[in-house]
Amino acid sequence: MQPQESSIQYSRWEGSSRDGVSVASGPGAEEASGCKRVSRKLCSGKLGISLKVLGGVALFWVVFTLGYVTGYFVHKCK
Repeated sequence: MQPQESSIQYSRWEGSSRDGVSVASGPGAEEASGCKRVSRKLCSGKLGISLKVLGGVALFWVVFTLGYVTGYFVHKCK
């Protein structure tokens, strides 16, 4: 059985008498959620950059197509 590691984070609010202390036990206790792991994988590194570029290109073509179709019907000769 391995000993559990714990991480302690201390934050102090300026101009206030409140201090915040959070204790997370175990390695990677913050990463317990599967959604956080998936989003960290898809939103960082080379994969994240390529997904953002592909998403931007796809969004451009969707907006371009909607504008083209809308302009066609608005300016259509009767």
